[in-house]
Amino acid sequence: MPVPDFQTLMLPALRVLSTASPATAMQVRAALAVEFGLTAAELAQLLPSGRQTAFANRVAWAYSYLKQAGLIASPRRGVYEITARGRETLAQSPARIDIPFLSRFPEFQAFRQPSVNAQS
Repeated sequence: MPVPDFQTLMLPALRVLSTASPATAMQVRAALAVEFGLTAAELAQLLPSGRQTAFANRVAWAYSYLKQAGLIASPRRGVYEITARGRETLAQSPARIDIPFLSRFPEFQAFRQPSVNAQS
């Protein structure tokens, strides 16, 4: 199986954090790698920059988006925990969490809006 895209990782990452929260980024990545049945070769696949694995990068993007929507929090660097909103979201049994799903949250909408200062 190829390394999943970051949107595919969002719901499984949130589920992992619902059972083991807080958890380190490494713990969540390990649980996701098992869930998706990723091989050592797939886990070692580097980004074109050669500085980070594709899997670690995609999990980090999933954390970033979940955090912007208020579904997870990061009490300290490299540690994540599910929030009350994250638990409420899981209780709704979504089939998938992706950008359109996260767009229902005002904080996420604000995050996705272009900055007024960025326009020149």
